Amino acid sequence: MTTDKEQGMIQAAGKPEIVERAVHGVALAVEIGGVLMLVLTAIVATGLLFLDWRREGTFAPAYKAYRRNLGRGILLGLEFLVIADIIGTVAIEPTFRNLGVLGLIVLIRTFLSFSLEVEIEGKLPWKSAEREGGPRDASATV
Repeated sequence: MTTDKEQGMIQAAGKPEIVERAVHGVALAVEIGGVLMLVLTAIVATGLLFLDWRREGTFAPAYKAYRRNLGRGILLGLEFLVIADIIGTVAIEPTFRNLGVLGLIVLIRTFLSFSLEVEIEGKLPWKSAEREGGPRDASATV
């Protein structure tokens, strides 16, 4: 038979396990959301490809739009997967080894995101700012 004090200590000891399970659940849910985002955007982009192809009558413009839509979906899915990795690593087991692995994963996914962005837009991200007049010069507004 346990006393009230012992029962309270047992419950307090179980709370970190409950929090850890909850964080694992959140990380898993975000990861599943990322995978679903990839699958759903692929399905929607493919559907739009056929609609655009039918409407345009030629394949080339529809294909360009398809690649842009698919690339945007991949970018969004990658963002969800990075969030899941961060939650899973930092909140659950923040060892130096796990943080190093997380850093490598984020670096690879960032490179993939950058490459996809260049592929979608057809130019480097900082080139779009130059074409639009670039960042405003503070001295020009004085």
